[in-house]
Amino acid sequence: PMSAPGSENDPLVHVALGSNLGDRIEHIRMGSREIAALPGVRDLRLSSIYETEPMGPQDQPDYLNAVCSFRYGNSARVLLSSLQHIERLHGRVSTTARWTARPLDLDIVLFGDKQIDEPDLVIPHMGVAERSFVLWPLIELDAEIEVPGLGPAKSLLSGCQQFGISVHSE
Repeated sequence: PMSAPGSENDPLVHVALGSNLGDRIEHIRMGSREIAALPGVRDLRLSSIYETEPMGPQDQPDYLNAVCSFRYGNSARVLLSSLQHIERLHGRVSTTARWTARPLDLDIVLFGDKQIDEPDLVIPHMGVAERSFVLWPLIELDAEIEVPGLGPAKSLLSGCQQFGISVHSE
């Protein structure tokens, strides 16, 4: 039988939010609200917001990072284009340069237990195991969470780079 819309079978998706330009906290809050409003998204939870030093060039502001989780009734591909649209609403400019400062950066970290490896879509996100600013909020949302192909997120913590992470206080 077809499952009802918003069924428990919808994958639990985790999206990382990052900002280091403008009103960083507002970009992350607004971004999570805009994700929550997307078709097929329900039960969105947002982690604490963490502050980290930038990856790559250090001549840019520190980042605020968070992760949100939600049940999702569409494909990873549909979600990717929705997230890119939200990034553009926040003034993200497409550039070939990596690690450039940005008002809002959204990355699909996990999409249920799926493993996807396509030129423009890799899930789990390639950097998840190395990045404290993804692992910490993931584990905050679910202490037992597993990263498909890599194992429990908790076991990845010891090998990840910290990037001077701390919980951001208002």
